[in-house]
Amino acid sequence: MLRIRCPWCGERDETEFRYRGDASQSRPAADAGLAAFSAYVYERKNPRGWHLEWWLHVGGCRRLLKLVRHTLTHEIRVVGTAQDQPSLPQEPGR
Repeated sequence: MLRIRCPWCGERDETEFRYRGDASQSRPAADAGLAAFSAYVYERKNPRGWHLEWWLHVGGCRRLLKLVRHTLTHEIRVVGTAQDQPSLPQEPGR
């Protein structure tokens, strides 16, 4: 089980949170067209390593968080607010 440190509520079990998707994706412009929106909604990468993610604290403060999580080890390196712009750590050998 993951333990996520909410900036407002403190450390909590992952059961209080819901994964909301890839935080590195930018929403297309309003006039981008159907193909751009379809790709934004349905086409996702399956990264190996560090990943920027949205999580919602549904069992607590109900705020949106940005996490930097490793997809293999599930280590959480950074937890911040929705406005934060954390950088991804470098993988050894890359």
